[in-house]
Amino acid sequence: MSEISNAIATRDQGPAAQIEAYRDEYAALVPSHINVDQWVRLAAGAIRGNEDLMEAARNDIGVFLRELKTAARLGLEPGTEQFYLTARKSKAHGYALIIKGIVGYQGIVELIYRAGAVSSVIVEAVRANDTFSYVPGRDDRPIHEIDWFGGDRGPLVGVYAYAVMKDGAVSKVVVMNHKRVMEIKARSDSKNSQYSPWNTDEESMWLKSAIRQLAKWVPTSAEYKSEQLRAHAEAIGELASVASAPLPPQPSVLDDVDPDDEGPIEGELVD
Repeated sequence: MSEISNAIATRDQGPAAQIEAYRDEYAALVPSHINVDQWVRLAAGAIRGNEDLMEAARNDIGVFLRELKTAARLGLEPGTEQFYLTARKSKAHGYALIIKGIVGYQGIVELIYRAGAVSSVIVEAVRANDTFSYVPGRDDRPIHEIDWFGGDRGPLVGVYAYAVMKDGAVSKVVVMNHKRVMEIKARSDSKNSQYSPWNTDEESMWLKSAIRQLAKWVPTSAEYKSEQLRAHAEAIGELASVASAPLPPQPSVLDDVDPDDEGPIEGELVD
C-alpha cells in the first residue's frame, strides 16, 4: 500500500470519519427540524479545529460518540454555546484527555423556546456598575439598567432569568447573587480545568446557572408541556384557566444529562 493510501486509511479511522460513519444513527436521534448534514459538519469541525479535542476524541472514541448522541437527542449543535465539547483529564483513563459534553445556556434557551410555551426568554448578567432592582411580590420582573456607553460595567455580581409565556404571564423570576453562582461552580469537577467553560467562557456559565434553575419552572419539551398542562388542569379543575395559571415545578429533559447544580463528573461518564 502506498504512503498516500496509508495516510487515507489512517485518516478514515479518525474521529471525524467516525462521526460520518454513525451519521444515520444521529439522524434517527435528532429532531425533525435539524439539518443532519449541518449537524455532522459542526461536530466534525469542532474537533478538527482544536488539537486538545482531537486528542481527547482519539483517546476514547466511544465516549466521544456517546456525548454526541446526547447532543443529538436534545437537538443541540455540538461544539457551540448550545452544547460545549470539552477536553477533560480522566482518572479512569490514566489522566488522559477525554471528551465531555456540557449543555450551555443557549442550549437550554433553545429547549425552552422549542417547547412552545413561551414567547420570550430573558437571561442577563448583572455587573457592579449596572442598576438593578427587583422586589418579589411587588415586581413581576426585574428592572435592569445598563449604561452601554459609560465604559467598564465592572465585575459580575449576579444573574437573573425569567420567561414571558404565550398568554403574557411572567414565569417565576430566578435571581442569583455571586455567592450562589460560586456554590454551583464549586460543585463542578471541571472548575480548575483550563478547558472548562467556567474558565474559558465565565459569563456564559453564570447565565447557565440562572437559566438551569428557570428550566424547573417552564417546559423544556413539548411532551412535558402537554403532560404538565393536563395535570395542572385536572388539579385546579378548570381547563380554561390553565393558560393564565403559573405552572408548578416540573421535570426537565435536562435532568438526566445535566443534573441540577451538578458539574461534569470527571472520568465517570455514565450512559
